[in-house]
Amino acid sequence: MRILVWHVHGGWMEAFVRGQHEYLLPKSADGGAWGLGRGGREWPAAAVEVDLETLDPGSVDAVVLQRPEEIAAVTRSLGRRPGADVAAVYLEHNTPKGDVPFTLHPLADQSTIPVVHVTHFNQLFWDTGTAISSVIEHGIPDPGPLYTGEREEMGVVVNEPVRRGRVTGTDLLPGFAAVGPLRVFGMGTEALPEALNLKGLGLSEERLRIAGDVPAPKLHQELARCRLYLHPLRWTSLGLALLEAMHLGMPVLALATTEASRAIPHGAGLVSNDVDDLHRFARRLLYYPDDAYAMGMIAREAALQRYGLNKFLRAWDELLAELPKGTHRGSHAQLGTACPGPDTNARQETERTHP
Repeated sequence: MRILVWHVHGGWMEAFVRGQHEYLLPKSADGGAWGLGRGGREWPAAAVEVDLETLDPGSVDAVVLQRPEEIAAVTRSLGRRPGADVAAVYLEHNTPKGDVPFTLHPLADQSTIPVVHVTHFNQLFWDTGTAISSVIEHGIPDPGPLYTGEREEMGVVVNEPVRRGRVTGTDLLPGFAAVGPLRVFGMGTEALPEALNLKGLGLSEERLRIAGDVPAPKLHQELARCRLYLHPLRWTSLGLALLEAMHLGMPVLALATTEASRAIPHGAGLVSNDVDDLHRFARRLLYYPDDAYAMGMIAREAALQRYGLNKFLRAWDELLAELPKGTHRGSHAQLGTACPGPDTNARQETERTHP
């Protein structure tokens, strides 16, 4: 199939473009949220950058939507309405915001575009009304068992931790820094030292080691040298960095929120909402590397079974094969002028695996 899909969530796309289809990624001169294309990533040749203005509307077999505004964008650009004239599915990456658990999904109560959630927690908490919904859990291209744990540090991967604050558990980091050093990866992490002010809390500034925005291969190598992975996020769908850390063979600590308790098996670390318990467990892993290694092996085995790439791709192949095929090709010019474009100011609050 030829599948039109925007590059919205880099971590998820790392897996999706490794399937058996051709993936059409809109690319524009200014890039950004509506024209990032491959974004410079080393993806398979089947991930093809396209110009929506010149793309043959009839060459698209299906559309994977990730933002409500994309429905109008597809209709305007291709002259084909998702769910009516071209097969479409809406992929929901995020936990609901607002009046949880009463948050109504943007595609609730319609019958033409099924909604696919990346976690069972998301499906449970989003109100999709009468719309068809299902779950396809994440898939991770296996980086390999790279874990050494040679650094007596806690690794953390988070994007924009200062702006996102309590959502990402940024306020919890000083407490963990009192237990041991933190090595933090991700976009916007350079603002953390000033925001956390460890010195003002009586802690050494050396307890916070900013690694910043690094490419995935380097991230995996450097993260695997940390003794354990810390996942302090309160309200995230399921951070892909957590699953990557488990694939690396790292023991993990996480808050018992959203999907973490399903993702992390017994013996792979600790999942708890008692922060004091998490502090004590972190101290244990920092001091006893053999325990950390043994737990990391359990984490890796579980991640390979539940979040393996082949399982993910098979699930998507089955879903795409079952989508109703669009039959009406329509007039590109007529429909294109009748439908508004995307809201270019809209911001999608996705939790990416790595920058």
